Amino acid sequence: MNDAILELIGKEIRCLDKGFVRLVDVMGDDDSIVQAARVSYGTGTKKVLQDKGLIRYLMRHLHTTPFEMVEFKFHVKLPIFVARQWIRHRTANVNEYSGRYSEMRDEFYVPDLDQIRQQSTSNKQGRADEPFEPDEAQRIREMMANAQQKLYSDYQDMLGSNLARELARINLPVSNYTEWYWKIDLHNLFHFLRLRMDDHAQYEIRAYGQAIASIVQAAVPIAYEAFEDYILYAQHFSAKELKLLAAHLKPIPDDVNALDEWGLKGREAQEFLVKIKKYL
Repeated sequence: MNDAILELIGKEIRCLDKGFVRLVDVMGDDDSIVQAARVSYGTGTKKVLQDKGLIRYLMRHLHTTPFEMVEFKFHVKLPIFVARQWIRHRTANVNEYSGRYSEMRDEFYVPDLDQIRQQSTSNKQGRADEPFEPDEAQRIREMMANAQQKLYSDYQDMLGSNLARELARINLPVSNYTEWYWKIDLHNLFHFLRLRMDDHAQYEIRAYGQAIASIVQAAVPIAYEAFEDYILYAQHFSAKELKLLAAHLKPIPDDVNALDEWGLKGREAQEFLVKIKKYL
């Protein structure tokens, strides 16, 4: 475990107005991925560049099992509506704060004024790029906060009447904050980040994705770099799209060394030539 990740354990990264992500524990690092991939060859002595090349090869060809050897455990405080999106990633272990056993806290998410926006006309499940006028945004924000406080006051009244906690909580809004411990392996965490850091993901869950990404990058810098190159910032093309691109490309050199200037070397350069020439 490197010094950068040791400094992050237990440190809260603030998210939204009242939330956070906190790294509780991590098992493994870049070396763990390499070790798992080379298990059939024995331990052996390998150079750093060889290890990096292997991790990039694994990511490039979607050989995902070695990435499952690294695990992260997070403590997360988040609005319930974000938690409902998050829980769709079913490849993790979760233990959440319970409103049956404990009293729900008077903590609710209220969006910043610049996030109070109209419905998008091009995306049925998203908001438009431009915010409301300041006065209107402030009116909506106050309406949200007032409704939250009214519902929480009713909740307190019901608790004071000795109504069971499991019933008293049911009228609380999904803006109420909850907490959970969330444990996941690196392969499935990369899948989570790919979806939840995407521009089409809701702003509120993107904030948590970016916070978690900063932790993962510190813990497994080589694997995270490969994730950025081959998954996060890569694009998938259909066979028809590749044919169209190939038809409009300048002549592709046969010499792999000519691809050096684009950062493609060795086996990766050879693989690129095989892929693109298939459609020329």
